Amino acid sequence: MAKVKYYYDSNTLSYQKIEPKKGDLIKKVVSLIVTGLLLMILGFIVFTPIFESPKEKKLKRELEFVKLNEELHSKKLVQLEKRLEELQERDNNIYRLYFEVNPIPEEQRKAGFGGVNRYKALEGFDNSEMIIDVTKNMDILSKQMYIQSKSLDEIVKLAKDKEKLLAAIPAIQPVKKEDLTRMASGYGWRLDPFTKARKKHKGMDFTAPRGTPVYATGDGVVIRADQRSSGYGKHIRIDHGFGYISLYAHLSKYNVRRGQRVKRGDLIGFVGNTGRSQGPHLHYEISKNGRKINPINFYYGDLSPEEFVAMQRAAQIEGQSLD
Repeated sequence: MAKVKYYYDSNTLSYQKIEPKKGDLIKKVVSLIVTGLLLMILGFIVFTPIFESPKEKKLKRELEFVKLNEELHSKKLVQLEKRLEELQERDNNIYRLYFEVNPIPEEQRKAGFGGVNRYKALEGFDNSEMIIDVTKNMDILSKQMYIQSKSLDEIVKLAKDKEKLLAAIPAIQPVKKEDLTRMASGYGWRLDPFTKARKKHKGMDFTAPRGTPVYATGDGVVIRADQRSSGYGKHIRIDHGFGYISLYAHLSKYNVRRGQRVKRGDLIGFVGNTGRSQGPHLHYEISKNGRKINPINFYYGDLSPEEFVAMQRAAQIEGQSLD
C-alpha cells in the first residue's frame, strides 16, 4: 500500500494531504523503465562472457577443433617435407647420377607461384592468416611432389632403357672359347695378307674350323645377311640399338635372315672362308654411332679376368691379319 504524504498548512493551522500530480507519476514510470533497461544492458555486457548460449558454445568448440587440426596438419607437413627432401636428395645424388642425367636444380624444386594472389578468397576471416599459411604450404608441397613424381617417371624409363642397353651391348665372344683354334689378330695396325702393307685392322680375327657356330653377341635386329659388301664375303650385321652394330664376316652360311630379331647367344651362322680371306676364320667388328671400336673391350660376358688379360696380350701382337 502506497504511503500517504502530508504537509502543514500555516493558514489553516492543520495538516493537508499531498495529492500526486499526473506529470510526476509519468516521470516516475519513465524513470523506472529507463533504469530497468540500463540494468538489463549492463547485465548482458557483464554476464554474457560467463553465461554462453548453446550456439556460442558450439562455435567455440568448432574453432578449437579447427585450431587443433591446423596444428596437426602443420606437424604432418613438416614430416612430409622432411621425407620429400630425403627422396629429392637420393634422386639427385643416386638415381639421376647412376643413369647419367643432370640433377634437378634446387630453384626448380623450390619455385613458388607467381602471378595473381592465389589466396585472396581466404582473406577477411578471423583465422585467415592460419588458413592461408596451411594452404600455401600444401600448394608448395604438392608442386614439389609433382616435380619429384615426374622425375621418378623419368628414372623408371631410364631404368627400362638401361636394362635394354645391358642386353643389347655386344658382351660375349662370337665364337665359344672351346671352339677356337686361336685368336689370330686383334684390333689395330697389322700387315695386310695380300699386299703386305701396314693397314688398320678394324676388328678381331678368330680362327676356327669351317662350320664352327657363330653366335650373336647381344640382342638386336639383323639388318644384313648377304655377300654384297666388298671383302667381307658372306656376312651378317646386327643392329643392337643405342648406336651399336656388330659385324660377322667370312661366313660359310647363315642361320638368320634380314629383319629377324635375335637374342644374345643365338646361333646366327657358321665360320667360313668367303670373301677376302686367307683361311677359315671369323672377322668380327663393333661400331658405335658409325665409328669402329675395339671389340676386346666388350667381352665381359663370358671371360674371366685371366682369360681377358691373355686375349688382350694376344691382340696386341702386331702380326699379319687373315683378311
